Amino acid sequence: MKDTDGPSPGRSARSARPARPGAAPLADRLVAAAYTVGWAVVRYVPERVAAWFFRVLADWLWRRRGKSVRRLEANLARVVGGDPGDPAVRELSRAGMRSYFRYWMESFRFTAYTRERVLDGTRATGGEHIFDNLARGRGVVVALPHMGNYDLAGAWLVHMGHPFTTVQERLKPESLFERFVAYRGRLGMEVLPLTAKGGGSAMAFGTLAKRLRAGRPVCLPAERDLTASGVEVEFFGARTRMVAGPALLAIQTGAALLPAVLWFEGNGWGIRIHEEIPVPPEGTRQEKVVVMTQALAAVFEKGIAEHPEDWHMLQRLWLDDLEPRPGAGS
Repeated sequence: MKDTDGPSPGRSARSARPARPGAAPLADRLVAAAYTVGWAVVRYVPERVAAWFFRVLADWLWRRRGKSVRRLEANLARVVGGDPGDPAVRELSRAGMRSYFRYWMESFRFTAYTRERVLDGTRATGGEHIFDNLARGRGVVVALPHMGNYDLAGAWLVHMGHPFTTVQERLKPESLFERFVAYRGRLGMEVLPLTAKGGGSAMAFGTLAKRLRAGRPVCLPAERDLTASGVEVEFFGARTRMVAGPALLAIQTGAALLPAVLWFEGNGWGIRIHEEIPVPPEGTRQEKVVVMTQALAAVFEKGIAEHPEDWHMLQRLWLDDLEPRPGAGS
């Protein structure tokens, strides 16, 4: 579920430039080829060597201070209350790039990780909030920011006996999107496309609701709105939009809405599942969604502030950082 406009797993369908019929743009084909090589080669390299290489690559990109690194620094400055030019923020962004590239190193090597490695390497707190609800036949919506290693956290949940459903942004070229779906499918995830092939709604919401009513878990990244129809919330002292889906699903299906935060911990991984965000007893559906999404944002704030280096947000997020749409007012 990682999506960036820096070093990224391809471009989203919304941002892709037109290409001649039947052909993906050259840049997209090169990106797809690079990820194909990564999956084919990195898993056979000793882990210490792979970790060293990806750390060197992260440091090289950090020193170049390209667009994505500058955006990461601007985002982290909001988190720590500093200025993007502060040496402390600059050093934090270096740790952030190393964390981000560790995610990719682990993703490329994932087939080399045994069930025991995943379970032994994961320190999870609050897991009972998931397992107790599922044991009663109640679905859960686990909402999380783009932190740590989402795929390893998902594998942990699968290895604990609970395969789940999630959504993924459609990438370009289509072959890369299909590879990511297949990769996550091998981890035990059911992956639904966020949009239909060629654009438009993919009707993922209805499938997610069906899974929840059947008492199953759903996991959704939730701090960045990819639909342009999100809920405005206060986040680190400024306004942004977050997706309404997690709260809407909980309201419509009766599922428990559980915020979670992820981070890297030594050679392993940390997960904290927080207590349920309840549905307000009064108000319209939209008012309830706003209250619940703001509560999610508050939990994410705390988790990101505790582990800022593991928050992989290399895109614009806050409304005052976004470029106005053509024809829009100020």
